[in-house]
Amino acid sequence: MTKAFGKLAAVEARLFLREPMAVFFALVLPVGLLLALGTTIPGFREADPSLGGQRLVDAPFTAMMVLLSIVTLGLSVLPAGLVLYRERGVLRRLSTTPVRPSALLSAQLLINVVVAVVATTLTLVLGHLVIGVPLPGSPWAFAGVFVLGTLTLLAIGLLLSAVAPSSRVVQGVGAALMFPLLFLAGMWLPRPLMPEVLRRISDFTPTGAFGQGLMDTLGGHTPQPLHLAVLAGWALIAGLAAARLFRWQ
Repeated sequence: MTKAFGKLAAVEARLFLREPMAVFFALVLPVGLLLALGTTIPGFREADPSLGGQRLVDAPFTAMMVLLSIVTLGLSVLPAGLVLYRERGVLRRLSTTPVRPSALLSAQLLINVVVAVVATTLTLVLGHLVIGVPLPGSPWAFAGVFVLGTLTLLAIGLLLSAVAPSSRVVQGVGAALMFPLLFLAGMWLPRPLMPEVLRRISDFTPTGAFGQGLMDTLGGHTPQPLHLAVLAGWALIAGLAAARLFRWQ
């Protein structure tokens, strides 16, 4: 079974790499935006008192680029792939073979986690080498927030794939959710500059809690317990709901 799962994961990896849009939005776009804006816009490289003396390109913008990659995987790539498999009867056919449909689900999750790790590593390393973005000041805390936030967004993606009737619907719903969630995370208006009411709303969204956790740990600070609790709550609720509602055919 382990050997079969390895082959299945390898096939899923090759299929992912054959999807240029998925590779672009999950891997290329976040790194490209960080390097392009960080090298061409002077304001991104100037210390900002409203951000605690940090440059915008440091923790705030780098955190958003990490988040962009994982949101793309969780709300677009993962659910669209699973719903398409269900539409084409792939999951139903797998149920008649020694490789159970759950193995395909596990392989999909594994590939998305690996892509998230690769995208985050590229963002941090290239950002550090090219424009001097500091590496995480609290690396273990950053890793913990990264794992928890990634699992949360993938769980939400599984829930979307569980309830969406078609791949077209899940793509539309994922896109409709992505932009307000990125806004609440601070993608276009950094959280420190948000009005108090909007920032409090952001605290209880998965992307707001995840984004702030990434910013805190990138800056060498301890993540706030509230944001960790919010992420854990979203992961638990979405994961349980996805397990209950997921349809193989």
